[in-house]
Amino acid sequence: MEPRTRHVDIPKMHLVVLLFGVLLLLFVVSKAILFSARFMRTTGITPTTLVRLIFDNGADLHPIDGRVNMLLLGIPGGDHEGTDLTDTILVLSFHEKNKTLSMISLPRDIWSDTLKDKVNSAYHYGELKKKGGGLILSKAVVSDMIGLPIQYALVLDFSGFRKVIDLVGGIEVNIPKSFTDPEFPIPGKENDECSGDPEFRCRYEPLHFEAGPLVMNGDLALKYVRSRHAEGDEGSDFARGRRQQEVLLALKSKLMSKDIYLNPGELEKLYGAFDEATDMDMNIGELLTVGKMFMQTPKERTQRISLEDKLYTPPSSLYGRYVLLPEESFEAIHAFVKSSLK
Repeated sequence: MEPRTRHVDIPKMHLVVLLFGVLLLLFVVSKAILFSARFMRTTGITPTTLVRLIFDNGADLHPIDGRVNMLLLGIPGGDHEGTDLTDTILVLSFHEKNKTLSMISLPRDIWSDTLKDKVNSAYHYGELKKKGGGLILSKAVVSDMIGLPIQYALVLDFSGFRKVIDLVGGIEVNIPKSFTDPEFPIPGKENDECSGDPEFRCRYEPLHFEAGPLVMNGDLALKYVRSRHAEGDEGSDFARGRRQQEVLLALKSKLMSKDIYLNPGELEKLYGAFDEATDMDMNIGELLTVGKMFMQTPKERTQRISLEDKLYTPPSSLYGRYVLLPEESFEAIHAFVKSSLK
């Protein structure tokens, strides 16, 4: 039997998930701004009145034990295999009275006895049952793992940002390291017989990215973050996670341009693109109240909770694949999370 081993890469994944999760929430706030603009145009309400109505009191977020817990999920999207498996799983726990924020990241490979699969498949199985079921099942499974009730959830389809990037006129990304991917899959050619070519080369296109600044349209940006067959470190999950961060940061920088918000027509298009790329179980008042809580939480009152020391890698022969299990039990993880929150 293979020896019981501890997983050593969780700190890297934790950093990737944490940064990507924070950026997800920044886009939640951006979407709220866009939605608000559309709402004001439709109702004729003034910005001052809208801000007063929402931010003076805010929506009732139904805290439990003083906390509001929100699950953030990130899926790759697109037409390739595994488009609705969640690469990013992050729980944001706000304490309303103390104005603190705790970020709990979950590696996607944690095994769930409920699913008989990894936690990153919860959204997929939920959506198979019914539209919107992905958020419901993901909240239930993650809640069981960390021992906290989860009131809200949001999922971001990363491929949906291709349209957003094109709408803002492209983004400039500073590529830190050159790499070549000789086998980037061409959509629609997954089953092409390639006229008998045993290597099926017609199914792929070669990609090369040179280190340095590069202006990308939506299609190129999506290829940049999805590339997974480069040699060395650039072909790893961690490299893809870093590239997601780079693209999101570049898009965030472009969205901060005041010119975008001075053009009602472009703002309406952006709202539509954001709406297509995200799904959530919050209304606009709840969304803006969460954004307010996030923006008002000072850095010194924000903590990161990692499950690194509470997980291990069992022999692959036991599950037929690479998974993570609790070092002791999920009950021990519950106790750890609650102790960390206190």
